[in-house]
Amino acid sequence: MSIALAWLALLVLFALATWLGKRLGLIAIVSQLLLGILGLPVLLLWAEPQGFGAAALLAPSWLPALYGVAFSLLLGYILSDVVELDLQPGSLKIALPSFFLPFFCGLAVAFWLLPSLSTQACVAVGLLFALTAIPVLFLYLQAQRYPPAKIRQLLQAAILMDLLCWLIYGLVQGSSAPSTLLWPLLAAALPLLLKGLPWQSARLNGGVFLALLLLMQQLQLNALLFGIGYLLLLAGLRMPLQLPLPAAGLAWLQTWLTVPLILAYGLLQIDWQQAWQAYSWLQFGGLLVLPIASKLLGNWLGLSWAEGQLRARLGKWRESLLLNTRGLTEIVFLNLLLQQQVISQQLYFALMLMGLIATLLPAIAGSPSRHLIQSNTEARSPNEAC
Repeated sequence: MSIALAWLALLVLFALATWLGKRLGLIAIVSQLLLGILGLPVLLLWAEPQGFGAAALLAPSWLPALYGVAFSLLLGYILSDVVELDLQPGSLKIALPSFFLPFFCGLAVAFWLLPSLSTQACVAVGLLFALTAIPVLFLYLQAQRYPPAKIRQLLQAAILMDLLCWLIYGLVQGSSAPSTLLWPLLAAALPLLLKGLPWQSARLNGGVFLALLLLMQQLQLNALLFGIGYLLLLAGLRMPLQLPLPAAGLAWLQTWLTVPLILAYGLLQIDWQQAWQAYSWLQFGGLLVLPIASKLLGNWLGLSWAEGQLRARLGKWRESLLLNTRGLTEIVFLNLLLQQQVISQQLYFALMLMGLIATLLPAIAGSPSRHLIQSNTEARSPNEAC
């Protein structure tokens, strides 16, 4: 019972940090990352002598099941955003350099700086270099009052990048154990049966999706491949999807429960005394700087290609910073890799810290002026604005 109260107190602490962050103008995920990475180690130093250390907090038998539900809800929320892809030429031009330049940079860094990693882990590092957090990007764009056409273009580019990320990792993960692909692929074909049901509905499709996603996660099958396959088949059959909870309820759970729980569950598995010492300064610095630098360059090239000009402008660099946000998508991906023991605790910590820095940069840069946003929008051709 005391451990349950300790977890409740930890969630309350995340809630207070989120509330305080909002008062200071920070979005929720930034406040939660700051508390998790900078505050949690200090809290553990105080709690360890009281019997509430990391090992004790991770010991309850009910915790993995609660984590599985929270993880499935958040992964389902993200994947349902990823498959809503209305591909536009401008978004594709942004996405290709924005994804592949940091991806290949990440592969090179993994083979160069971390030679002990497996091939699957090297691919995962490359993908972590390349991904963009869709929900956090939307919040930043909305807060900075970008025009709807520009928001749509940047979000579609981010969706395409994350779709590539999930697909590549799902295929790589499946190729390492082909026998585990059968059940996820069979489950992903379920919409073919649902379509023939007389009571088929968007809510039924969403409920079946989340239930099977949770089952795949608990059985340690390829939940990613199932989720993407199921949702792409729904889209191909033009079948609607509605998650069981209303959008407002999902947003509330995400802010106050699922993200803090998932973040704390992953960070509590880190040996904080060894996290700073496992890598050399070259390795640690490379894992902090190179993902951000390569992603910014890829974003800038993609935005330049979409606009048809390579001339450096302040607006493009601001949008490059926005497309560099990591946030929720990186947390889910990192926790998935840590849970499957694809990456070490030390690599998890280094890349989580990198994600915090990358997600903070747009807030530090501040909001662009309305004149700058308007000039960037008008600089595009009429066809791209449609």
